[in-house]
Amino acid sequence: MNIFADTVSDKEKEALIKLYHSTNGAQWKIKWDLSLSVSTWYGVQVENGKVTALNLADNNLEGELPAEFFDLVNLTTVDLHKNKLQGQLPSAINNFKELEVLDVSVNQISGAIPETICELQKLRDLELFKNKISGELPVEIGKLNQLEVLSLFDNEIEGQLPNSIYKIPALKVLLLNSNKLSGNLSAEVINFNALQNLSLFDNDFEGEIPKELEKLHHLSEMNLSYNKFAGGVSKNLALLDALNMTMFDQNGNLFLLELNAEKDTRVIIEN
Repeated sequence: MNIFADTVSDKEKEALIKLYHSTNGAQWKIKWDLSLSVSTWYGVQVENGKVTALNLADNNLEGELPAEFFDLVNLTTVDLHKNKLQGQLPSAINNFKELEVLDVSVNQISGAIPETICELQKLRDLELFKNKISGELPVEIGKLNQLEVLSLFDNEIEGQLPNSIYKIPALKVLLLNSNKLSGNLSAEVINFNALQNLSLFDNDFEGEIPKELEKLHHLSEMNLSYNKFAGGVSKNLALLDALNMTMFDQNGNLFLLELNAEKDTRVIIEN
């Protein structure tokens, strides 16, 4: 009775076979038997005849993602982290209109993040850390208004933070450390109501650290050190920072940001 329950379209099957051959499937840790039904293939999730998830993390995929891979338009989850994937993320990534989770971290992906990624309205989790990604962040990244996790650390991303990034209200985790980012941190960080973890460590940010960070009541982890921020910070923020606000001066020497004097708000009662 269920003989047709797990059949997928020829186009989706072809896309998976192309992925297998393009990423050296014969050398995968867990291989696919291409003679069997797609639903038996490791890491492939099929629902109602559609490929909805692909989890091939740490499976020795090597090479570039083929163009046909982006024909898998029903995917909600793609987890390919910890492999040996190379090449760039193409603009065709905007085919993944249903995508909620994209994790291609710990690979050798290069080039800039395509602007078209900003069209993935359902994206909640974007993890591209530990790659060779360069260029600037997409200007319209703020269109990803469902995004909760943006993890891009350990890359070669440069330029300033796009103004639109402060328009992502759902953001809980923002990890941009160990890149080549520069410019100021805007007072618009006040918009990050849900933010729990902020890491901008080891970049070239400058200017003052916005005091609005203190008003983010969910913020429990933060690291802004090893930048060129100047000025003073509150004791509360310094305590929250993993390295107590250790910065580089203009000569490349390390120093601690000064603590602002706390205002004494105690009421003095006279007899």
